[in-house]
Amino acid sequence: MKTEHIGIAVSNLEEAVKHYEKLFNRPPYKREVIEDQKVETVFFKTGESKVELLGATSDDSVIAKFIRKKGPGIHHIAFEVDDLEKEMKRMQSEGFRLLSNKPLKGADNKIIVFLHPKDAEGVLVELCQSISD
Repeated sequence: MKTEHIGIAVSNLEEAVKHYEKLFNRPPYKREVIEDQKVETVFFKTGESKVELLGATSDDSVIAKFIRKKGPGIHHIAFEVDDLEKEMKRMQSEGFRLLSNKPLKGADNKIIVFLHPKDAEGVLVELCQSISD
């Protein structure tokens, strides 16, 4: 398991992209809309990991609700695994609650599942697995 990325919820995606371009001194390498999650993502490479900016595409999206409740900021930390379904079973056997019963399509050619934040000291943890195009 390695740290794959840190997800940051932002109120204004375009403004956030400008700020992070200055911070990292380079443009993002990928931009993608995940329709079923009502989110637009922008990725920056940061060494062996990434930063994912998350902008809501609808007022009823999870990201919009998160920002209304907590404000912009770190939304989740993602760890890459080799076999997501196997890891989901292991996590459940260890007492972690999954926020979905099956892997979901994520951004950047990944399948994902989230662990309940109450089971990780208040941190929303995403497990992800790379998939082929």
